[in-house]
Amino acid sequence: MASKPLTGTKVFLMLVAFFGVVIGVNVTMMKLAIATLPGTDVDSPYAAGLTYDREISAAHDQAARQWQVNAHIERRADGGAALQVEARDAAGRPVTGLKFGGRLERPTDKRADLAVELTEAGIGIYRGNAATVAPGQWDLVIEGEARGTRVFLSRNRVILN
Repeated sequence: MASKPLTGTKVFLMLVAFFGVVIGVNVTMMKLAIATLPGTDVDSPYAAGLTYDREISAAHDQAARQWQVNAHIERRADGGAALQVEARDAAGRPVTGLKFGGRLERPTDKRADLAVELTEAGIGIYRGNAATVAPGQWDLVIEGEARGTRVFLSRNRVILN
């Protein structure tokens, strides 16, 4: 059996095929990486830095109130989640008249975040529902407002199966 000689044309075609495959794989991986990039965590780091002192002051004010705020999130059979927040002041009395809101934030992808609107269901008890919550880890963010000013902020990692 006689083998065919290795010519310059064959070597050129092998080099073109090799680099064509490498470039094709690189372009495909680049497109997939860009399509799945969730984006920045903060739109403007400079503006976030300017508000840092206000956040520290708000945290000190919240700690001085000594409120006891308990949140309970539970997965429903339909794939959603039910959230209940119970707020009490330092003396143990229910805190009423606040506007509580909740968010389920994905730690890895901000595009999957879900807002949960909470309404006062009883004296110091606030409830809300989130529809179609994917299983896995979430950050449960609870914010309470009084007269347009944030008076409570909590962030906790939860796992919903």
